[in-house]
Amino acid sequence: MQDVFIYDHVRTPRGKGRSSGSLHTITPVQLATQVLTALRERSISNPAEIDDVGLGVVMPIGEQGADITRVALLEAGYGDSVSGFQLNRFCTSALDTVKMVFGLIASGQADAGIGGGVESMSRVQIGSDGGAVYTDPNIGARYPYIPNGVAADLMAALDGITREQVDAYAVESQRRATEAVDSGRFDASLVPVRDRLGNVVLARDEAHRPGTTMADLAKLPPAFDKAGAAGYSSIVLRRYPQLERIEPIHTGGNSSGIVDGACAVLLGSAEFGQRNALQPRARIRAATTCADEPLLSLGGPMPVTKKTLAKAGMAVGDIDLFEVNEAFAVVPMLYGRHFNIDPARINVNGGSIALGHPLGATGGMLLGTVLDELERRHLNTGLVTLCAAAGQSTAMIIERV
Repeated sequence: MQDVFIYDHVRTPRGKGRSSGSLHTITPVQLATQVLTALRERSISNPAEIDDVGLGVVMPIGEQGADITRVALLEAGYGDSVSGFQLNRFCTSALDTVKMVFGLIASGQADAGIGGGVESMSRVQIGSDGGAVYTDPNIGARYPYIPNGVAADLMAALDGITREQVDAYAVESQRRATEAVDSGRFDASLVPVRDRLGNVVLARDEAHRPGTTMADLAKLPPAFDKAGAAGYSSIVLRRYPQLERIEPIHTGGNSSGIVDGACAVLLGSAEFGQRNALQPRARIRAATTCADEPLLSLGGPMPVTKKTLAKAGMAVGDIDLFEVNEAFAVVPMLYGRHFNIDPARINVNGGSIALGHPLGATGGMLLGTVLDELERRHLNTGLVTLCAAAGQSTAMIIERV
């Protein structure tokens, strides 16, 4: 197995995922094309050297279907020879494409490749791809599929986490994100999104809410109480009879925001970098995927972190910074508790609660975020992990070069 290096990464700003959002008029293919174009112009002198490209897409239908990656590559000027694929493993999808390209290069099947993702949630709505778990009553007799929000409330109930605690976490996420945006910490990796005339439609993340307070969040109603009352809470309580009820504590303010966005990460061997006069920025130490109990749904980051650390021969204390996707506030909160990690090392620039969660792209964005922050702080190692529906999770450890 040969070493695999990260040479560059780019992302779009995250745009509010509704019709009034700045990126609503930009199609998913345009979003993907613009990050791939920027990566080519910055770091790829000969696109023909790229062996494969993968983009995560969680709703791979309509404008985001039909192997959007191959179309975007052609639009981005990579030529006829560069192949592309799209992948859906829910929220881990972008990190999984990076992991797959990592595997191709490490095993000698490729010399260079790109992983990333794209999701236009304002144009292709969440849940629009359907699925047997929603439509076939024969599926899930033992472990029925439950909405992620109900799973988040279940995790909080099992660990005694309160509404005030998740709201406090969300306020801190907003504060950290606002500080990061205002100080330009993301700017070096941002690709301003342009319309067909070349006009910039969005240059910086727009979904965060500066000045958010506990009083603001306290006004918000629970977001998943109706799903629980519809029968999902009863399903969960049969599995966890020690709970009398599940208190719905997650709201639109302490859960990840719906946004549009895209990202791309360039990986290659040492020889690829030498041929193209590229300086490696980080080496991938390990990457693994695993699954956990489906009803917990969002609990995968804990076992996958243990698995990835073991693969790398490392311990939690060897990691300088963590990016744990803020699908819901309870996820990074439980993660920090489980591993006894100082909150000052987790999501130091805020997360998806403040900045938003473009489902198919978030994993690659978090990878770029932790790399940039390691460089800014002159630190060495970072771990990225995301939960995904039905108990799945992926994690990756990188080490600065």
